[in-house]
Amino acid sequence: MEKKHVYSFGQDGAAGAGLSKELLGGKGRGLAEMTSLGLCRPPRFHHQHRSVLNSDDEQGGKVPADVRELVLEAIEKIENEMGAEFGDSENPLLVSVRSGAAVSMPGMMDTVLNLGLTDVSVEGLSKKTDNPRMAWDAYRRLIQMFGDVAPGIEEGLRQMVPARRIKGKGGRGGRHGRSRPCYDLEAIVAEYKKVIEREHGSPFPQSAEDQLWAAIDAVFGSWNNKRAIEYRKLNDIRGLRGTAVNVQAMVYGNYGDTSGTGVCFTRNPSTGENKFYGEYLINAQGEDVVAGIRTPKPISTLHDVLPEVYDQLVEYKNMLESHFRDMQDIEFTIQEGKLFILQTRTGKRTAFAAIRIAVEMVEEEMINEREAVERIDPNDITQLLLPQFDSESRKKALDEGRIIAKGLPASPGAAVGKAVFDANDAVAAAERGEDAILIRVETSPVDVMGMAKSKGILTSRGGMTSHAAVVARGMGRCCVSGSKDISINEDEKFFTVPGTDIKVCEGEKVSLDGFRGEVMLGEVTTVDPEISGQFETFMSWVGRDSPAPRARQCRDTDGRQKGARTRRRRHRTRSHRAHVLQRGQDPQRSQMILANTEEERRAALDELLPHQQKDFESIFRLMNEKPVTIRTLDPPLHEFLPNDDDDQRELAKALGVDVSAVKDKVNSLHETNPMLGHRGCRLGITYPEITEMQVRAIFQAAVAVKKEGIVVYPEIMIPLVGTKAELADQEKVVRRVAKEVIDASGIELEYLVGTMIEIPRAALTAEEIAEVARVPSLRHKRPHSDGVRLQPGRLRRVQQRCTVGSGRLLSYDPFQVLDQTGVGQLVEAGVTQGRAGRANLKCGICGEHGGEPQSVKFCHRVGLDYVSCSPFRVPVARVAAAQAAVETPRK
Repeated sequence: MEKKHVYSFGQDGAAGAGLSKELLGGKGRGLAEMTSLGLCRPPRFHHQHRSVLNSDDEQGGKVPADVRELVLEAIEKIENEMGAEFGDSENPLLVSVRSGAAVSMPGMMDTVLNLGLTDVSVEGLSKKTDNPRMAWDAYRRLIQMFGDVAPGIEEGLRQMVPARRIKGKGGRGGRHGRSRPCYDLEAIVAEYKKVIEREHGSPFPQSAEDQLWAAIDAVFGSWNNKRAIEYRKLNDIRGLRGTAVNVQAMVYGNYGDTSGTGVCFTRNPSTGENKFYGEYLINAQGEDVVAGIRTPKPISTLHDVLPEVYDQLVEYKNMLESHFRDMQDIEFTIQEGKLFILQTRTGKRTAFAAIRIAVEMVEEEMINEREAVERIDPNDITQLLLPQFDSESRKKALDEGRIIAKGLPASPGAAVGKAVFDANDAVAAAERGEDAILIRVETSPVDVMGMAKSKGILTSRGGMTSHAAVVARGMGRCCVSGSKDISINEDEKFFTVPGTDIKVCEGEKVSLDGFRGEVMLGEVTTVDPEISGQFETFMSWVGRDSPAPRARQCRDTDGRQKGARTRRRRHRTRSHRAHVLQRGQDPQRSQMILANTEEERRAALDELLPHQQKDFESIFRLMNEKPVTIRTLDPPLHEFLPNDDDDQRELAKALGVDVSAVKDKVNSLHETNPMLGHRGCRLGITYPEITEMQVRAIFQAAVAVKKEGIVVYPEIMIPLVGTKAELADQEKVVRRVAKEVIDASGIELEYLVGTMIEIPRAALTAEEIAEVARVPSLRHKRPHSDGVRLQPGRLRRVQQRCTVGSGRLLSYDPFQVLDQTGVGQLVEAGVTQGRAGRANLKCGICGEHGGEPQSVKFCHRVGLDYVSCSPFRVPVARVAAAQAAVETPRK
């Protein structure tokens, strides 16, 4: 196919029909599809992103001459369709210039509307439309936007122009530009032009063509502006080569009372309810809705104002959702009673909405179960686990009159934090480890980093489709928008509730309820959510028909297990790890550590044994029929003894020993490199009686609960093995004690013995280590082998710590995302060599990397059987694993 740089989309067909989103951008692709469906929308053309043109440096940031010719040809096509001429003094064609990347980045890149107006053509437009106020309002908007985005304009102008616009709101024209008389708008235009000339060094362009090239260059350049870069980082958008430019004929929502503009969703983006949802403004242009300058009206009321337009909009939204087979975000303009669809794209939604929409679309036979699973971003699953306010605590706040204001429930969740009134203050608070609520009259793209660092966002202006609402939903941040009950003073950093004496200053605690849209004084207690219904249905589909790695919980105690019980049942997870020597066993544990002889140590261990057995019995009962992997003592003993003088004296007093004995023991146990020192398997080798006690507690607990009818599968993990001999030594202890307990009880038990590969040497010698992890001698009801578990969370420590971000060394924080290039080689080597020693070796990883989607997909590619992480991240891991099984072949 011949390479093209410009694609035209007219009412009679689309040159870009059938082309990919990567080529046309998300907006371009949507408009091409709308053209093929015959929807009424303004003619436009798509200008490929600059990287495809290879013109970044060679052209000095300018559009190449040959491409300029194609652009002008596309403009001529729009002129013919609209019956107007670009730059004409009497019948001017006006266009909008917008970005169009393959991935939606709402509000992050530049837009210029009403392009083509000049001092002469504004008079022509006034006469043509017989609407001077609309023409001068359009000219005012053009110069304001041009001043914000045109290259060479200083940052000061970016601040001065909006400031002058806001200052003028209280003048003769009333609060909004739609109410200003024409002469007031002319005066504002004259003032804007003076600012442009003073700051830019040249007048505002009076050539429509010059405006076009400047706007195209500005949109291309906005790909690398600060807010766009930060947004891509926050949303992990990678691999895109830049943005395209979309040039579209203008239609006017600010024509009068039969004109308007709006944004709508085919389903509710917050809840997922299959109900038409959106907002609109009469006599307005598009940025008035998304910027929150005016509070819009619910889309349902459009039926009372313009019933025929509403019916046509409903028809179009049904057509678009059916065509794209997904919830759509639609922008529209009404010009004198005629509906135009400006764009459609896959709508951003909360995780709550995403699950409901996916499940209901399967029920409606619009998509299948596999597609439903593929559509959910695994990271978004965490939104389903967002905190909510405790009902009693909220009722108390209600009774005490602390629910002081209401707004729109723009993004769900419960957030508590200190009030801040500037995005930079929110970032600073996060760096200090403080929770912040960002409070703004209205947010803008420059606030995006502060929004990301805040626990919640509160605005006094804007609707459910405002910048604050859309960005907060995408980030999973609690947001209450458009709260008319409060008056915010951003300069003095406080807000008040008019009609009351309530005043909330910077630093005071505020609570936001993103489910109800409530604002509360002080701190309200939050609780974990209950998950059921459609989420349960969705999770039942995950991994059903694909060989994906299993997801396990990584927990320490029975108490924590109980906290995760609901999630375990619904997600069909396995308990991964239970540690020994928990809290509540401090005296016996300390006596064991302070013992100077084996006899003293065994006496202390005998006292610890019943406590350990009780812990394991509780875990086995809770995890009935699920394997429980129990990691024998891992930390070095000095970690169980206090370092503080006062605490050491208190321990000595409790044990009836001299404080010097405690101090001497702490000093003797101190190690320069405890990771490779006297801990884990090496501690068990030095003191086999410690391993014996742990194993005896495990198997006596297993026997006890099996007598109760509980199905139990213990898996014994020996930590920090570096050599085959270390594992062999500890494995003998485990099997000897297990046999003693089983023979004495007469109860047959199935169990496994394995290890965790945590240090580089073990990964490189996994073939030898796997030889020791023998298949159990007991009869198997389930065909699996003993195993090896890898922990890249510790292997990664071979790397030097490096910062992550703009201008830094690493793309990802290796403490959050598995380093696939470096540490990943050790993981893969461990799997490959381990299975060379035992073909059916069970392999998995442990740690929070096991709940990070990119890392989970890597684990699938290298052939791991399971991943293990905290209960909170188990559903994330399961979805990522299922998607990995579909996307990538398993080794």
